[in-house]
Amino acid sequence: MVRSRKVTVSTDVHGHTTGWAEAESAPPPSVPDPTAAAFFDVDNTMMQGASIYWFARGLAARNYFTTTDLARFAWQQLRFRMLAREHAGDMSQARDAALAFIEGWRVDDMERLAQEIFDEMMAPRIWVGTRQLAQRHLDAGERVWLVSAAPVEIGRVIASRLGLTGAIGTVAEIVDGAYTGRLAGDLMHGPAKAEAVRQLAAVERLDLARCSAYSDSANDLPLLSAVGRPVAVNPDGALLRRAREYGWEVCDFRTGRRAVKIAVPSTAAAGILAGAVSAGMALHRRRRPG
Repeated sequence: MVRSRKVTVSTDVHGHTTGWAEAESAPPPSVPDPTAAAFFDVDNTMMQGASIYWFARGLAARNYFTTTDLARFAWQQLRFRMLAREHAGDMSQARDAALAFIEGWRVDDMERLAQEIFDEMMAPRIWVGTRQLAQRHLDAGERVWLVSAAPVEIGRVIASRLGLTGAIGTVAEIVDGAYTGRLAGDLMHGPAKAEAVRQLAAVERLDLARCSAYSDSANDLPLLSAVGRPVAVNPDGALLRRAREYGWEVCDFRTGRRAVKIAVPSTAAAGILAGAVSAGMALHRRRRPG
């Protein structure tokens, strides 16, 4: 059964904007449970590394900007992660930079590139173990949603390719089928994820006490605390400590004596990467014949 795209945007009394998109080919659950669902973070939970990083890699391969630019900003991601610098100023910078690189792009072009880049660079990096966890929920008749700071269009492509229900993600402002380069609300990060899930639960009539959530990061503690069954997947140190304190389930699909995360940006660094892509896109536009 092929479903048409559905994107819902709503704003609560605090001004938070939420967007979620239904995957194009999500199958109906075999034994529907209308009140239960599972929510999966994407970066380092469902896949190795950051989806926006691999999307940028795909753009670099298509000459939208240079691999030197990519390497420079990947290092900045790592530096921010190691220093754990996610101050308020950084978050503001991240919000202002995020999605600026797609100003003027058509939505259908963005989705076409996301599909191509998923198949080339993201699909091989899906954690098999996490994918199996998601499939268990589907087999149990539950809906499964991705929840990511990445643009909702990228999340929807990933969900569609994995046969999931849909995705919650950062919403870009669109006018006449093209991106303006501005966000329609906040980055889908931290407390914003929990708020988005609560909004989705209200619309879809889910009982959050019957729902599950999976994440690798302590940044998602609000999301994990919003459901009845929180699970730490490939957890960072802070989340692992909290999971042990609360008795939450822990799943680790990484290998090696010390689990190493690949291309993991902090939220601030993800904004810097978006800024890097923005600069690359500007150069690309200037180089194209008019």
